[in-house]
Amino acid sequence: MAYIKGSHHVTLSVGNAQDDVDFHVKVLGMRFIKRTVLFDGSLPIYHLYYSNAHGDPSAVVTTFPWAQAGMVGTPGTNQSREVLLSIPHESMNYWHDRLTRHDVEATDVERFGQRRLAFRHPSGIEYMFVGGNGDERVGHTGYDVPQEHAIHGLHGVGVHAHTPDRMVEFADRSFFGQGDPVEDGDVVALQVGEAKVGNHVEITVNRRDDQGTWHYGAGTHHHFAWNLETLENQDAAKFGIEGAGYTDISELKDRKYFKSVYVRTPGGALFELAVTHAEGGWDCDESPQELGTRFQLPEQFEHRREEIFSRLEPIDI
Repeated sequence: MAYIKGSHHVTLSVGNAQDDVDFHVKVLGMRFIKRTVLFDGSLPIYHLYYSNAHGDPSAVVTTFPWAQAGMVGTPGTNQSREVLLSIPHESMNYWHDRLTRHDVEATDVERFGQRRLAFRHPSGIEYMFVGGNGDERVGHTGYDVPQEHAIHGLHGVGVHAHTPDRMVEFADRSFFGQGDPVEDGDVVALQVGEAKVGNHVEITVNRRDDQGTWHYGAGTHHHFAWNLETLENQDAAKFGIEGAGYTDISELKDRKYFKSVYVRTPGGALFELAVTHAEGGWDCDESPQELGTRFQLPEQFEHRREEIFSRLEPIDI
């Protein structure tokens, strides 16, 4: 019987690389844990990783900065739209003040009876802080963020869909949902997998916007990844999803730090089934203390190191 442990990471297409670093590291206080490149295609593009203190699965935000390549995406419906991050409930005022000091507009939102903070990445991607008391993941205290207010990790992902019923059906029946979906106005929420935190899917009914783009391009989500723990479990989940008729699913891809397959959901969001490499994951090429300090490349690109690095925009971590 296949299962999903919880979330693994979220990957976004953003604009300028330095703006992205400054936003996640200097404003949000997240830990910079990896600088490598996009493995697909031939165009050198950074792949940047940010996380909590320990780089936990369910706490990683990764980005592809596309400004240098001039590729722009269009937000819309049938697409992942919101990065949901978990913070302590009592930290909302702290983060409202901190975001405002950094010229990031923060808006109070009430959803499922609780206060949240909505704000945006410099490339326009929607973020939301969700209160998560009881979340034991350890936040990173970068740029003077106190431990008691630091970001725990992912709360989950917000998906917009023209017809949400098919997405709810997929997530609940074919993607190992737990418990019954709950509703708040136009939003339907459920949890996926066995974890207690980091695995929420919130589906917003959106019949106003046009279809959003699915290709790489600044200002849009690319995928949300789930933690399958083992390759055997990943295979079982893949076969189960295909057997239910969802055959828009990829072959196994080796991403150096994890191995993955990707499935396009009926709500348009791209989901990844990820298994961290047994050989060390984030630590396979850097010690835990050195994460993010060296430009990393997969073996097949190593002979092009100087060429690739020279074609990427310089960034100051």
